Amino acid sequence: MSSLPFPPVPLLEQVESRGNLGSNRGNNDLLHRKAAHEPSAAASTPSSFQDPLACAACPRLAGHLALLRAREPEWHNRPVPSFGALDAELLIVGLGPGEKGANRTGRPFTGDVAGELLYPALFRFGFATAAEPLGADRWANPALALKNARIANAVRCLPPANKPTPGEIRACNGFLHTEILAMPRLKAIVALGTIAHQSVLRALGLKAAHHAFGHNVRHDLPKTNDARTRPVLFDSYHCSGYNWRTGRLSRESFEAVFARVREFLG
Repeated sequence: MSSLPFPPVPLLEQVESRGNLGSNRGNNDLLHRKAAHEPSAAASTPSSFQDPLACAACPRLAGHLALLRAREPEWHNRPVPSFGALDAELLIVGLGPGEKGANRTGRPFTGDVAGELLYPALFRFGFATAAEPLGADRWANPALALKNARIANAVRCLPPANKPTPGEIRACNGFLHTEILAMPRLKAIVALGTIAHQSVLRALGLKAAHHAFGHNVRHDLPKTNDARTRPVLFDSYHCSGYNWRTGRLSRESFEAVFARVREFLG
């Protein structure tokens, strides 16, 4: 029996061999089955977490990645693995990979504008060894490592037009749940944007309606039913190019979130 608290998902190679990557046939049934098996807060802690590098559970996303693999064979074009150690005290959760960012380089927030805000902030507050996400070759900077931090996404695959469907967000939530359970020293989570905020709460077995999203808002979440302490949740507007260009988010207001996290963790 699988140790994961949700059914086995199709693998990219299995779906490609059936030749139906571009089809939405059965998509709703599959997502509904996965949503019905979403893990509860009472699930037992797994001994480890493995990134779902070969997952193809969502036909629309798998089809989109198949087209990109044919067009850009040197790109990553698969589910993007998390970055950083599982024994970190801080987890940063974004929405999903950007087409020419993480989907190209294979590292979260690497290659697009969002990373140009995130990694300098992490470096400034001691969560990264370098501020530059890209190396001289314009791929992931090999000199950059995270310190006591880990980065994940609510949705592991690049969605068309950067817009995952609600079913795709729910289908991916089991991975975030097991990842959080596999972080024994986790004390703080930073959610970048409303979808990440809602996904974190769902993964923790909590209702989003009880914890409203707000930039630089701290949520001291209730303990589990067996009296275990949940990590503290910090919210931030997503560090997207759109939020930066429109003035919703500035470097100063973004870094203020990580200043609070650093103060909390010490």
